[in-house]
Amino acid sequence: MAADDLVQLELTLNRFRKLLGEIQFGATTRNNFEPWEIEILLDMETCPMQPRRRVETLRQYQKAVERQLESGSTPPMKLSEFLAMRKGSPGKP
Repeated sequence: MAADDLVQLELTLNRFRKLLGEIQFGATTRNNFEPWEIEILLDMETCPMQPRRRVETLRQYQKAVERQLESGSTPPMKLSEFLAMRKGSPGKP
């Protein structure tokens, strides 16, 4: 993988972590978003999550996206894609 690709993956990972942090704390401190961030935000609006499991679900989603990005695959998957994958996995609710 080229050095530029690694830098871009690291930037994407950092932006994703910041986005999830803002979502979890309910405060967005910026007004400039990448297109994939907007897609994730819009997708999250349509995903049903049990309020009592929201924090845990978002934590698992973040770990899955981190693994995805570390393997070199971009853009980050949407929450709906993660929930569909998890639903299809044996042993997951």
